[in-house]
Amino acid sequence: MASTTAERTRNPVSIYRGGQGMWSWALQRITGVAVFFFLLVHVLDTALVRVSPDAYDLVIATYKTPIVNLMEVGLVGAVLYHALNGIRVVLVDFWAKGPRYQKQMLWVVAIVWVVVMIPGAYFMLIHTVEALFGSTS
Repeated sequence: MASTTAERTRNPVSIYRGGQGMWSWALQRITGVAVFFFLLVHVLDTALVRVSPDAYDLVIATYKTPIVNLMEVGLVGAVLYHALNGIRVVLVDFWAKGPRYQKQMLWVVAIVWVVVMIPGAYFMLIHTVEALFGSTS
C-alpha cells in the first residue's frame, strides 16, 4: 500500500535516516558557508587598506595571534574537505559507476583529508606552539 502525503506528515519518523551521506552533505554545506564568510572578511579587511592604512595594520596584527592561527588551521581543514568532497560529488553525479562507489569514495576523502591535515596542521602550528611554550631548540 502506497503512503500518501497526509500519512507521511502524521508520521514524525523521517524518511531519511542519516548515515555517512547525511554527514557528508551537512559538512559540505557547513564548510561552504565557512569558506564564504572567510572570503567575505578577507575582501573587507583588504579593502580597509584604502580607507585607513593604520586600521588595516592593526587588523593584520591581530591575525598573528595564536587563536587566529588555530582558526587558520580550521580554515585549511574546511577548504580541503570541501574540495575533496566536491570532487566526490562530481564523480557521483557524472560518473556512471559513481553512485555505486559513493561510500568508498567518502572513505577515500576522509583518509586523504587526515593524511594531508596532520602534517599541514603540524607545520601551521609550529610558530604558535613556540610562541606559547618557547622554542624546543
